[in-house]
Amino acid sequence: GDAVCGGRVYKSEDLFIEAPLPPPALPSWFKMPPRLWGVLSRLCWHLCRNPRGGETRKEAEQRAGRAADYLIARAEHGHDVLLLAHGYFNFMIGKQLQARGWKLTLDQGFKYWRQRRFERV
Repeated sequence: GDAVCGGRVYKSEDLFIEAPLPPPALPSWFKMPPRLWGVLSRLCWHLCRNPRGGETRKEAEQRAGRAADYLIARAEHGHDVLLLAHGYFNFMIGKQLQARGWKLTLDQGFKYWRQRRFERV
């Protein structure tokens, strides 16, 4: 936050913590590259109802809705809004923003330091 905000006040909110990525229950001898672990873990998280007692997909979607409402409220009160967070939860928030009538006007994808911009339609 400090590098981007240039000394201006900013807030850190637990609401925007990345959606969980619990490892699937596989034997310890099972090996694969980290990127594939991420894909497999996210797929399992989508399909499991209770991923080892953590936040479920439905709970994360509800939290993404609350996050979208928070961002919209800040924007509607004239505040500049910039969210720096992890990609997958940002994707989930983006879906919620679009469902609330916001349009994706810039999409640089999901690699490091990419941005997506949403504007009120």
